[in-house]
Amino acid sequence: MVEIEQLLSNVTRPGRYSGGEWNSVTKSWSTNTHRVALAYPDVYDIGMSNMGLGILYDLLNQQDGVLCERVFTPWLDMQTQMRSQDIPLWSLENRRPIREFDILGFTLQYELTFTNVLTMLDLAKIPIYSKERTNEDPLVIAGGSAAFNPEPLAPFIDAFVLGEGEDVILEIADLLREWKKSSTPREERLKDLLLVPGVYVPAFYDAKYNDEGHFIGLESLHPSAPEKIKRRVVDVLPPALTQPIVPFLQTVHDRAAVEIQRGCTQGCRFCQAGMIYRPTRERSPEEVVKATESLLKNTGYDELSLLSLSTTDHSRIVPMVEALTAKFPDLKISLPSTRVDSFSVDVANAVAKGKKHTLTLAPEAGSQRLRNAINKLVTEDDLLGAATNAFSRGWTSIKMYYMVGLPSETISDVEGILDMGLRVKQIGRDLIGKRAKVRVSTSNHVPKPHAPFQWARQETADELSPKHILLRDGCRKAGIEFSWNDPADSFVEAVLSRGDRRVAEAVFHAWRRGATFDAWSESFSPKLWDGAFSDAELDPSWFAHREWDTFEPLPWDHIESGVSKAYLRGQWTDVFREHNVGDCHHGGCNVCGLQNVPVADCVSKLGDLIAEKKSKKFSDHEFLELV
Repeated sequence: MVEIEQLLSNVTRPGRYSGGEWNSVTKSWSTNTHRVALAYPDVYDIGMSNMGLGILYDLLNQQDGVLCERVFTPWLDMQTQMRSQDIPLWSLENRRPIREFDILGFTLQYELTFTNVLTMLDLAKIPIYSKERTNEDPLVIAGGSAAFNPEPLAPFIDAFVLGEGEDVILEIADLLREWKKSSTPREERLKDLLLVPGVYVPAFYDAKYNDEGHFIGLESLHPSAPEKIKRRVVDVLPPALTQPIVPFLQTVHDRAAVEIQRGCTQGCRFCQAGMIYRPTRERSPEEVVKATESLLKNTGYDELSLLSLSTTDHSRIVPMVEALTAKFPDLKISLPSTRVDSFSVDVANAVAKGKKHTLTLAPEAGSQRLRNAINKLVTEDDLLGAATNAFSRGWTSIKMYYMVGLPSETISDVEGILDMGLRVKQIGRDLIGKRAKVRVSTSNHVPKPHAPFQWARQETADELSPKHILLRDGCRKAGIEFSWNDPADSFVEAVLSRGDRRVAEAVFHAWRRGATFDAWSESFSPKLWDGAFSDAELDPSWFAHREWDTFEPLPWDHIESGVSKAYLRGQWTDVFREHNVGDCHHGGCNVCGLQNVPVADCVSKLGDLIAEKKSKKFSDHEFLELV
């Protein structure tokens, strides 16, 4: 056990490191010999708000003989203390060094946390590069939305899990039992993972480049390494997490939460999540009410969040809200994501308790032309109607999210953001007077893999700056609050989002130069990354600032999200025709590629199959056919 008491008095927020929270699970280290550490590469306050980590933690700790614990990136003050006293990174539950676990599993949600992955490996005294690890080191596995282009982290990660983890994590736990029983060496464990559907093992692939240095594809180095890795999908949402850990300190989302729906089919062309989480699967109102009852008993929370990529798209959202408010009349309910229309305001009003402050809407673009181009199925009437409805029902502030730098955007589209802000504020003034407040928040477009805009160029800082200045000055004059994010971090995010395996060298150099907590403005340093790209002899603008040909090889072509490349290519073409498609969840099929794709089946006896394969009962090819 790592002794940490001497560290806690010298750092801010020591509750990040102490463990022992309500509903946390501390199993016997000696009797549970199959050990998994789940890691989130950011501070505890953020990582503990990730529901995916909580689900996997709960599932693994339900397994006999399996022990699952948590670890997060220590903040800068704690890192200094640990390095000065030579104390290794530890788990929260048993306070064991992370290097003593069998598996270390990272959740990757955001590319600007990649250097934190290296920080955590280094603090844990685990070799940074996969090829340098031995049988004494844990297998390092990663999953999450930011793993859908795994190449910028490929040299550091032993295996990536693509897609939804509820089934595959149990299959890997079964494999772990077999490995421990047979004392399977590291190399054989990696070969076994090649045979698990949805798992990518980078060591068995070699990246190829042409004479100009451009990526042309991956070459398999092992007969069991599949050409394409299909993401895992669960056909039915698993039971809701009803006994989550309750932190001692306030986290980003400090409330109970029920995932009411997974997947979104609105088809926004910039949105990676809307593609990689298809198809839409819903939880019934009855199940949500039952889960909420257990959640409130198990946590003591008095606020509930209904989680979904678009909560008011749930086909039974009204009866769900009615049932919740009837059974729990004092419960505060929040809707983290809603459509931009009056219906969504009606739903928000139905769950509002007490004073109504800020309602958030996301028109994304400032003109109808551009909204059509990005397939944001929102009209000007929708937005103005939502604003009118909100102010008339007691809201005093409306926050509107937009993106700048979208493909085909013109300065008149940006001026439309300001014009809409003025019109919404006037509606508020007409209805509630000077109490009405409007805030405009913009983010810079970052092209993401597996979305129609994966081929788009990101605008440069010089192109974005006049747009930010126009909005800043116009909003200031109109009395509208305005916020935006720095083009420098959006640029690095784009390079990491679309990079090939060579970008991993830049990630390593950035980390060696001191990059950490890049997602935090106070820690992010563009100069460090400029130096890292130079060290790696890379031109980062090649990845971020050019429009890619729709038929050139992509670094993530070996990952199949389920949405076909042909569909994405057609959607990219439709941008310039300003042609949109409807939401197939409420209308006709758009033939995206998932319409005839069966959901992934859980291979319940994968360990037995691998054992039989090793006894030469059938070939690699026959095994893959069985799986």
